[in-house]
Amino acid sequence: MAADLLLILFIFYTDLWKPIESRCPKLYMNFSEDGYYMDGDIIIGGFVQQYEVELTKSFSKTISFKYSGYFNYVNYNFLAFVSAVEEINNNSELLPNITLGLHIKDSFTYTRKIIESALQILAGQSTIVSYISQNLYMSDPFKYPYFYRTVPNELFLCAAIGKLLKYFGWKWVNILSTNDESSVRAIKIMKEGIERNGGCIALHQICSHYRVCSSLELQKFYRAINQSSAVNIYYFYKNSAFSLHELRNLQANVKKGLVFITITHVEKKENLKHFNIRNKFFIFKPYKNAMPNFYKFIREMIPVRLASDVNSKHWWKVLCDSRCPKKIRRDCNSTPEIGIVAHCFGTFFGSSYSVYNAVYAVAHALHNMIMSGSRNGTTWTRENMEVLDSLPWKLHRYLRNLHFKNGLGEEMYLDENGELAIGYDILNLNFLPKTTLEYKVVGRYNPHAPPGQDFTIDEKAIIWESSFTQKPPQFRCSPSCHPGYRKLTKEGKPICCYDCIPCAEGEISNQTDMDTCTTCPDDQWSNQKRDACIPKMITFLSFEEPLGIALTSISMFFFLITTAILGIFIYYRDTPIVRANNQHISYILLISLILCFLCSLLFIGHPEDVTCILRQSTFGITFSIALSSILAKTITVVTAFQATKPGSKLHKWMGSRVSNSIVLSCSLIQTVLCLAWLFTAPPFAFLNMRSEIGTILIECNEGSVIAFYCVLGYLGFLAGISFIIAFLARNLPDSFNEAKNITFSLLVVCSVWISFIPTYLSSKGKYMLAVEIFAILASSAGLLCCIFIPKCYIILLRPERNNKKDLRKI
Repeated sequence: MAADLLLILFIFYTDLWKPIESRCPKLYMNFSEDGYYMDGDIIIGGFVQQYEVELTKSFSKTISFKYSGYFNYVNYNFLAFVSAVEEINNNSELLPNITLGLHIKDSFTYTRKIIESALQILAGQSTIVSYISQNLYMSDPFKYPYFYRTVPNELFLCAAIGKLLKYFGWKWVNILSTNDESSVRAIKIMKEGIERNGGCIALHQICSHYRVCSSLELQKFYRAINQSSAVNIYYFYKNSAFSLHELRNLQANVKKGLVFITITHVEKKENLKHFNIRNKFFIFKPYKNAMPNFYKFIREMIPVRLASDVNSKHWWKVLCDSRCPKKIRRDCNSTPEIGIVAHCFGTFFGSSYSVYNAVYAVAHALHNMIMSGSRNGTTWTRENMEVLDSLPWKLHRYLRNLHFKNGLGEEMYLDENGELAIGYDILNLNFLPKTTLEYKVVGRYNPHAPPGQDFTIDEKAIIWESSFTQKPPQFRCSPSCHPGYRKLTKEGKPICCYDCIPCAEGEISNQTDMDTCTTCPDDQWSNQKRDACIPKMITFLSFEEPLGIALTSISMFFFLITTAILGIFIYYRDTPIVRANNQHISYILLISLILCFLCSLLFIGHPEDVTCILRQSTFGITFSIALSSILAKTITVVTAFQATKPGSKLHKWMGSRVSNSIVLSCSLIQTVLCLAWLFTAPPFAFLNMRSEIGTILIECNEGSVIAFYCVLGYLGFLAGISFIIAFLARNLPDSFNEAKNITFSLLVVCSVWISFIPTYLSSKGKYMLAVEIFAILASSAGLLCCIFIPKCYIILLRPERNNKKDLRKI
């Protein structure tokens, strides 16, 4: 032992508050929710017991680690402490040449009451409620620079619960909590997170933290949750456990189909055969790993020093009971029937994992501190014992941002706030057949993991209550709005209470519970369910569709009829009826009508820039030739009548030269207008995405609306002048006068184009085009039928009337 230094671990049961009275700096390895410590002390929170490392100044410079704990008998936390010490002593690499000694002082039965009363006065509560300290306020490194803990703080617990709610889409929440300062702040943070994720608080009931919630408070809460469809968060019993009786009382007062999220476990301290409890609990517990060496330590320990403690001896004997878990059950020669085996029914072995890590953290910090003070960096000698004179301050430096491996080989580190970087396990509490209670890890939250990997859940591992019709169940004020709908908040209600409104045409929602619908791009449209944008159907007036076929057929029919009439007039060109009606102008009129019927085909089919340019200008010029020809015919009739009067000088204006001049000049004006249109703002093919719902119409943009209406206006002007002159000449006593026929034909033309304007403007898409084609065909057919059909009737069916004598009688 000469080369070794002995670190003696004292275990005091009676002198809990003596360290507070002492002025020596100390290292506390526990911190209750409302702790108390001296300036300069270093605190490592995490256990219901209080482990102290006290630096004593004596002549031998001996370091003693002192354990003071409150418990009724030996418990798992204490055993984890001892087990960790033994592991460290057996580790040649950690604290080499240093042995941690263990010294146990006897306790007296009344000591438990003394400690309980002291804690009650200090903490202001009737029972010990802190297995581990997750208090938010203790994370402030400025207020509590020497506080450490081996569990995550409540901030991460709030985030973990929020992640679970968000994952399952649970947005309607009831909360039952206590009014202690830390819980109030934690619940405030939790509420903000829930509301930030679109959730709402249906009910929040607060109980006093000085006592368990009263029956009246619980009954009020039970009534409220039975009337709602919310998930329930129990944020109390923070550092203790539900008993099965409390759990049965909870189930007896609430309806089926509810889920409870708690932050504490249910401790099985009795047989389950009289309990029928449904699976409805998610429990958040700090992460812990299995500790095989610790379980072996429990099985094989020989508590010779505890022989005088009746309770401890009984606790040890219970480990022989067959009902104990196999991993801690002792191999005994006989297994006597033992009545109370509470710690065998336990599942979590207290806070043993946190205790275990805390001992290792302090050991590694001591190791680093001692090695940094040694000259060769590998051993510690008596020459360096002065490093211990200021142990707490020096140890603080090595505890901050400490990276170490515990006895399980796990990489651990204390962050800048003195908190062990671990997260939470999400446990599903299952009551299986044969009265078996099972905790199953179904998820995990690690705030120190990379984003997107911090929260994991295994839905297949979750056992839901059989009464749920939907798994996982949904807890909402209003049913979820499916894709194709948006939320509309009900007036005077929380944002979680809403109606589902279908998206308008052209808008979609492709996720559930969307606040607004998204407008589809111009080239897309919403499908029937309004949950996806699909490409718009491309449409135009095609030759294949019924409307296109009908218009094409009509156009070709009149084209053939006009061609046939032209052929008849050419064949019978020497007959009186053909010669009497200015046959050259008649030929021009028939040819222009043929072109009019043909140019209507330019309006049908896939629009191209070339066809867009040709269609309006071709029709404008050809129809202006037709109207000019009619004007020339009308003027010729009037001139011929006036020339027969005595002394008239109009006989020199008779002849084809005047008629041809009229046709040429009037047509030339229209040609100039069309050329000006084409050179300034020519028509072009255009994708109209807004004309018709859900379609892209390929049409011709006229380029210049003014030019378009100027061309049509000029045609109207020619038709109007011709109509007036023909109307005035309708009763002239000329045997060959066709003014009546011209008047009627122009009446048809004017009627068609006057009705065309409002019809065209009120139509949409390809039907606008159909209206224009119909106007072209109708006006051209009107001219053809009113002027030429009567003549063809005489030529073909009444040839005997096709002579000068009979014509004079007409």
